[in-house]
Amino acid sequence: MTRKFIPVRPEAKQAASAPKVSLNRALSKLGVCSRKQAEQMIAEGRVRVAGKVVSNPSLRVDPDRDRITVDSERIVAERKVYLMLNKPRGLVTTRDDPEGRGTVYNCIADLGLPFVSPVGRLDKASEGLLLMTNDTRWANALLDPASHVAKTYHVQIASAPDEAMLERFRQGAAVDGELLTASSIELLRSGGRTAWLEIMLDEGRNRQIRRLLGAFDIEVLRLVRVAIGRLQLGDLTKGKARHLTGEELAMLGA
Repeated sequence: MTRKFIPVRPEAKQAASAPKVSLNRALSKLGVCSRKQAEQMIAEGRVRVAGKVVSNPSLRVDPDRDRITVDSERIVAERKVYLMLNKPRGLVTTRDDPEGRGTVYNCIADLGLPFVSPVGRLDKASEGLLLMTNDTRWANALLDPASHVAKTYHVQIASAPDEAMLERFRQGAAVDGELLTASSIELLRSGGRTAWLEIMLDEGRNRQIRRLLGAFDIEVLRLVRVAIGRLQLGDLTKGKARHLTGEELAMLGA
C-alpha cells in the first residue's frame, strides 16, 4: 500500500501541526480508511508506530510527526479534498451499511479520491447538498455550533399552511425533552394539498426538521438541502460530486 505525498491544494489554508489524536482516528485523518477499518487493521497487528506494533487503537499519536506504518509502508498525509455532492434520496451517509443499502460512497467510487467523510449527515430519505472531506479540522469547524453556519432546506409537506400555522412552526415544539426550533420558516409556494417551505437551521440535531413538523402532525414528502452558509447546491446533477473552488472554500471559512 504505497502512498505518495501530494501537496495541499493552494486554495486551502495550511494548518499547523495537529494535536495528538487516537491512532484509529489518525489513520482516518491521513486518508487510509475509516476509524472502524483502522481498528480492525490494528487488531490484526498491521500497524506500527515508531517501529513498534501497536494493539491499542486509542494510543495518542501526532499524525503530522509520528512515524506510522501499515503493512510496513509509511503513511503520510494525503492531499486535502473538499467535495460537494448532490445526494440522491435513498442513500445513507455511512461508509459501509450492515443492511446492504446504497451509500453516498457509491457516487464517488470512480473519482480516485483518498478516504473522505461526510461533513454532518443527511438521512436516507433526504437529499441535496452534502459536503465531504478528509480535512477533519475544517469539518469540525463547520459542525461546531459556535460557527453558526446556517443550513437551508426546501421541504415539501402534505399540507397547505396558513400564516397562523407557520407562526406555530416558528415558535418550535418540545419533542422527547428537546425544544426544536428553526432560524426561519417561510412559505415558498403552495398548491392543492401540498406546499414547499424554506427552512433554515443554525444547529444540527438528529432529524430536526422531520421531528419539528411531525410534532404538528405534518408529513414531510421531500426534504432537500439547498445551501450551507452561502454555498449553494445550484445546478449540480443529482448523484454527482465536484471539488469546491477556492472562492467557495473561502465562503465557508477555509
